Amino acid sequence: MIRETTTEQIKALRDLTGISVMQCKKALEEAKGDVEKALIILRKKGAEIAAKKSDRTFGAGAVASYIHGNGTIGAMVELSAETDFVSGNEAFRSLAYDIAMHVAASAPEFLKNEDITMEKRQVALQVFEKEVLDKPENLREKILEGKLASYFKDKILLEQPFIKNPDLTIRQVIESAIQKFGEKIEVARFVRFKVGS
Repeated sequence: MIRETTTEQIKALRDLTGISVMQCKKALEEAKGDVEKALIILRKKGAEIAAKKSDRTFGAGAVASYIHGNGTIGAMVELSAETDFVSGNEAFRSLAYDIAMHVAASAPEFLKNEDITMEKRQVALQVFEKEVLDKPENLREKILEGKLASYFKDKILLEQPFIKNPDLTIRQVIESAIQKFGEKIEVARFVRFKVGS
């Protein structure tokens, strides 16, 4: 049975998924008005949309801040999106706030691996080189690489386990948001403040 797509169905699907009105409308039309089938269609297309939009540019975003209850630690995060439509969404702003809270709690030093300076790498390398001196020579390089990767993983925001769900990294949380919103989303920058440092 073919059902006509109504504005109410589109709004309900939009409220349920947070996905754009046009995508909800197309999914409902493809599902011939069946909301359950439309949900399946949207989930299936979500990953494809995120992959296609990875090279797009940012034109909007939100800045969120978090101040810890005692007022001695705070963080600000700039979360970028392609459009005002997404960046004005309450779920998007909530994501920015959650990432700011994570930054305050986890104290990352770098956004991504590429942001680690040569100076920081050299200092860590010198420490770990001393630790591997007693290891077999043919294994030193591999052990050293593992130690460096493990050490910096805890300092890179995108690689840290999300404080609200440690099963996901911040990178995975953002990838889920890209799928939900159908737009490229990225942490543009962050800063963390702590009294006395």
